[in-house]
Amino acid sequence: MAVIDVHAHIYPNKIASKAVDAVGDFYNIEMYGEGTAEHLLAAQDRAPITNFVVHSVATSPRAVETINDFIAEQCRIHPEFIGFMTMHQDYPDPEKEIERAIGLGLKGMKLHPDSQHVDMDDPRLMEVYEIIAGRLPVIIHTGDYRYDHSHPRRLVEILRAFPDLVVDAAHFGCWSRYDVGYDVLRDTILSNDHVYCDASSAQLYLGQRHTRELTRLWGTDRVMFGSDYPMWDPASEYEQFVGANFTDDELENLLWHNAERFLGMTVS
Repeated sequence: MAVIDVHAHIYPNKIASKAVDAVGDFYNIEMYGEGTAEHLLAAQDRAPITNFVVHSVATSPRAVETINDFIAEQCRIHPEFIGFMTMHQDYPDPEKEIERAIGLGLKGMKLHPDSQHVDMDDPRLMEVYEIIAGRLPVIIHTGDYRYDHSHPRRLVEILRAFPDLVVDAAHFGCWSRYDVGYDVLRDTILSNDHVYCDASSAQLYLGQRHTRELTRLWGTDRVMFGSDYPMWDPASEYEQFVGANFTDDELENLLWHNAERFLGMTVS
């Protein structure tokens, strides 16, 4: 059985420390990881994680191509990686870069509305969703009690406009207000088979019982395992997740098959 961590960030070695510090400052937490590909892969020594969906976030349009080249290169070096491209709302020709990223072998897109200072349903991003709907899945950081950019109600409007868009509403659909994510997205979940979520950056706050209950509300065919490295240790996140008293069949979906469906590819 494959075990897929669908939410991991990596950075070039020369800037990793600075990038990790910036994320820690943004969330006011002590970060776990170094942010490098090598440190992420070291988690495999302590947990049976076979694959990582890796990405980074462009906080300026000029960073888009550099990040996409870096992620593609790391995927060539490390077959355990499944790479997602980045995009920025002010990038001048998103369609051209999306085509280039697909040519590089990248399998999806990652957006972080809060750190990119843009509403999730901003018209500039709606143009991006139109390009990738039915072609590439997208992981969208969803929810933050401090900001409105990534509120899950915005995702409802996006999916009304683009029902074929395959989305991971990261962090149970609303980071820091996890139950709000389900409450807002419940009708969308019931009516749209393309909506997923991941459990990253949630388990510490929810605990195992609430993680299990919220997973079953969403549906064990919708939720995916994710660590949000370098915020958290993938091995520790894995141990906490599998210890939450899911059945073997549920775990096979949560750790493997749901991610395959989200990605639109077989991972073995």
